[in-house]
Amino acid sequence: MSTLRDVRAGDLETLRVLNNAEVPHVSGVDLGALTRYTETAPYFRVAERDGDLLGFLIAMAPDSDYDSPNFLWFRARYDSFVYCDRILVSPAAKGMGLGRVFYQDLAVFAQGRAPLITCEVNTRPENPDSMAFHERLGFREVGRQQTEGGAKEVALLAREITTPPHN
Repeated sequence: MSTLRDVRAGDLETLRVLNNAEVPHVSGVDLGALTRYTETAPYFRVAERDGDLLGFLIAMAPDSDYDSPNFLWFRARYDSFVYCDRILVSPAAKGMGLGRVFYQDLAVFAQGRAPLITCEVNTRPENPDSMAFHERLGFREVGRQQTEGGAKEVALLAREITTPPHN
C-alpha cells in the first residue's frame, strides 16, 4: 500500500530522474526547477511505498508565482482554479490507481479554494494514455494552444471539483 505525503528536499533527485524518464510526455526538469516548485507550489505531494517514490503531483493556485504558458492560459480565463502542472506515476506503479488517488487528494485540497482542477495533455506529440485517463476522471477540453514555438500542442482540460472523479 502506498501513502501520499508532502515532498521533502531529499526526494528531489529521485523525482528528477522519474520525471525526465517520461519526456516528451512531460517537460524535462532540473533540480533547480524542482526546488522552485517546493517554494511556489501550494500542492506538491509524492506517493511512497516501502521507501520508494512511485510518483508525484505538483499543483499551482492562480496567485502562484509561476510563468508556464499553460498555467498563464488558465489564469487569463479563470478567476479560481487549481492547476495541475504535472502528475507522474513511475512505470513500476502504473495500473495501481495512483493517478486517481493523487487527483482525489488534490480535490480535497482544492475544496473551499477553487471550483476547478485544470491541466493540459500533449496532443503533439500525442499522449493518448494520459488523455484517456483524464477523460475517465471527468476532465473536458476547454481549449488548445501551441507551445515551444509550435513544436508542441496541448489540450487544456478542466474538471469541476464538486463531483468526485470517475473510475
